[in-house]
Amino acid sequence: MLKTTLKPLAWSMALATLPASANLLISEYVEGSSNNKAIEIYNNGTDAVDLTQYQLQFFFNGNTAAGNTIALEGQLAANQTYVIVDNDSAPTLLEKAQLINSGSWFNGDDAVAIMQGDTVIDSLGKRGEDPGSYWMVNGVKTQNQTLRRNKASAPRTDLDGTFDPSADWTQFDIDDFSNIGQHEGSTTTEPPVEPPVEPPVEPLVCGAEATAIHTIQGAGTASPLKDQIVIVEAVVTSDLQSDDQLKGFFMQHPQSEQDGDALTSEGIFVYYNGTDVNVGDRVRVRAKVQEYYDATQLGDIEALEVCGTGSVAPTLLTLPNDNLEPFEGMLVTINQSLKVVDTYGLARYGEVALATERLYQSTQVALPGDAARAIEAANATKEILLDDGSTKQNLEPIRYPAPGLDAYNTLRLGDTADNLEGVITYSFSKYRLHPTVEPIFTNTNPRTEAPVVETRGDLRIASFNVLNYFNGDGQGAGFPTSRGASSEEEFARQKAKIVSAILALDADVIGLLEIENDGFSDLSAIADLVTALNAQSTDTYQFVNFNAEKIGGDAITSALIYRANKVAEVGTPAFTEMVPFDYGNRPPVVQTFKVTNTEEVFTMAVAHLRSKGSCTKATDGDKDTGDGQGCWSVTRTTAANTLADWLATNPTGVEDTDTIVVGDLNSYAMEDPLRAFADKGLKSVVEQLDGNTQGYSYNYAARIGSLDHALASDSMMEKVVAATHWSINADEPVALDYNTEYKSDALKASLYADNAYRASDHDPVVVELNTTPPAPEPEVWSGEFTNVGGWFWPKNFKINVPEGYQNLKIEVTGGWGDANLKVKQGSAPSLFRYDCLSAKFGNVDVCEFAEPKAGKWFIQVSGYLPFGNVTVKYSAVKP
Repeated sequence: MLKTTLKPLAWSMALATLPASANLLISEYVEGSSNNKAIEIYNNGTDAVDLTQYQLQFFFNGNTAAGNTIALEGQLAANQTYVIVDNDSAPTLLEKAQLINSGSWFNGDDAVAIMQGDTVIDSLGKRGEDPGSYWMVNGVKTQNQTLRRNKASAPRTDLDGTFDPSADWTQFDIDDFSNIGQHEGSTTTEPPVEPPVEPPVEPLVCGAEATAIHTIQGAGTASPLKDQIVIVEAVVTSDLQSDDQLKGFFMQHPQSEQDGDALTSEGIFVYYNGTDVNVGDRVRVRAKVQEYYDATQLGDIEALEVCGTGSVAPTLLTLPNDNLEPFEGMLVTINQSLKVVDTYGLARYGEVALATERLYQSTQVALPGDAARAIEAANATKEILLDDGSTKQNLEPIRYPAPGLDAYNTLRLGDTADNLEGVITYSFSKYRLHPTVEPIFTNTNPRTEAPVVETRGDLRIASFNVLNYFNGDGQGAGFPTSRGASSEEEFARQKAKIVSAILALDADVIGLLEIENDGFSDLSAIADLVTALNAQSTDTYQFVNFNAEKIGGDAITSALIYRANKVAEVGTPAFTEMVPFDYGNRPPVVQTFKVTNTEEVFTMAVAHLRSKGSCTKATDGDKDTGDGQGCWSVTRTTAANTLADWLATNPTGVEDTDTIVVGDLNSYAMEDPLRAFADKGLKSVVEQLDGNTQGYSYNYAARIGSLDHALASDSMMEKVVAATHWSINADEPVALDYNTEYKSDALKASLYADNAYRASDHDPVVVELNTTPPAPEPEVWSGEFTNVGGWFWPKNFKINVPEGYQNLKIEVTGGWGDANLKVKQGSAPSLFRYDCLSAKFGNVDVCEFAEPKAGKWFIQVSGYLPFGNVTVKYSAVKP
């Protein structure tokens, strides 16, 4: 997969003159989330290097023998980079690769080396040493970080010596791929820039016989004419010839020259910018048919002539479509409104993923296995990547949405895209639409200033991921830390957004995820956050003090904060580090609270289960089986069962059945851990209220789902009146977060606001409860006499009102004629003696007594006119 800059003959000559050894450096190291792993190699010398003499080796878990060896390919020019990437990495990282490898990859405790036979050329880590989870010196750590080689660093050839990552490396955030391929201002080697060619022996003759594009493209994924020289004449449909674009143009046959075969494409990309062409030019070229990253193109241009002008009508493309290969290189129009489903590469690369609808993680809406695989197969037919056609990174302004992305003019997932017309190409495992007209985006998923719930209760519980809230040394210094903000400036930006989000949550008890695990002193991260909240709130926030210097061995932990003016702690704060919470699954924390106004007591736990990353270390049932759950599913499921059993022991010392678990369970709704919790009596609140699993809190690779959950016991669920995810993070572009790296001063200002949006990468979960006990149903005493009839002669009835009853009501209703009602307590009523007389015309008469005496009551029904089929009803209530 090496991008070479030399033609075959020149390449052979270069190999013959390459030095026997080379100044190769590991210039960047990516140990990110999930399978985001990459190594960047830099040629620090003055001559090109034959990489086939070298290997990249990984030494796992303290072993002295290499556990994986990757043979390097091709050549590497001086002052250029070569990037090797795990094949399961995120698309944005894969796009930077010159070599993609599917073998086992390193974790933070594994040594990495460039080897020439048995000779160490450069290295990171110490062979034969297992440091635990990572090497770390002066806050620079090899786990969950991106490390970049400092300038002027010498190769580290002592693979068996003590390793200090802070000596030669600068640390950046997890999953920061922004500089990969650009060490010291270099760039990865681009496709060949062709030298001037000698005039062709035979000039091109416009209109003469030529090879049809559909013949070149063929009906398969690769051209049947690969490596052959052809002459093609067609009309330019898209001009992307600039050096910061694709350095070429697309051409296509008009309708009259097409073959009518739906399986063959009529368009093709021409990699050439030596002669300027324009859209509408009819161009004739002599070139070689090439397959570049699995896309058919014309390269090595020998001659080009502009033969006039022409026009091409766009072909209608409709999604879903399970075969876009026949459209490769063609001008298309999409007469559909598509949804924005991913903006991860928007600011960096000018990319927006679009689909017919919001696409769900398969195990969010289907059981793991065949059902989940079917969902994902269907998802793949529904999406396409909108690509601005530029190879320049961090463009200003950021193109979408017009007139440019900023903190207030956002582009949210779920927004609508229309006016989609452009050329289709394929690269880095994605079909892309390079627009030829400007797309129109409509804000159909607007922001909300606060969580939207159908019913507000008297207590609100929430879960919030604060995305590595690390406060340095707690006194304004100590940056960069092992995670989170890399400077005091970034931390101030991060804190402002987190505080805005938590205050807008308006929750009484909040479970926090990913806060620095540095205890509970005045200088701790949790104390810093609570102080900042109280500085801006009329409520009084406090944190639960678990009386420990650290909870577990990870850099981050879970925590609980609450409004002391709304609830009080009534239990003993507890956490557990027992298996499986000793490693991977972070220790859960729990406390019991009492609602001040209602005296209601409940227990709340915060859990953070093992992620789906670091799959190379997974064994047995924890390996990724391809059922949609990823790796470590057994470990997460064991944690779910263990946590439920531990909570059943009342670890806070308070016996109460009202229990709720919140947090990042790293499991989608239909996966085994959630079903294990449900089997233990802790069920998803959002799912039970919604009646489906379509709630979401996270977006990854254009798929939404809920990793963040609130799980309630049956008695707790009876108090829940509403629940939702507040979509302030997952739907927003990552460029709007607090980070300042690789942003100009203008972008630092325009992309940032101290509001709640993109305060984190996970959305909060909000649960509304009504903790006021319902008033008891009053005891009702009642009866009736039916089929009553008569005239002047009264019909008499007697009832015995029990002791303690109120609101005695006696009424005549129904039937026909005119019935009147008299009532007297203690004795029968007469013409002039009664406690109540109701003599309305018709058969609707009522007598009521607020506080009737217990004992006998007499009822008399008579009429001035005949009546019949009348019912006499009586009732009273005991409060």
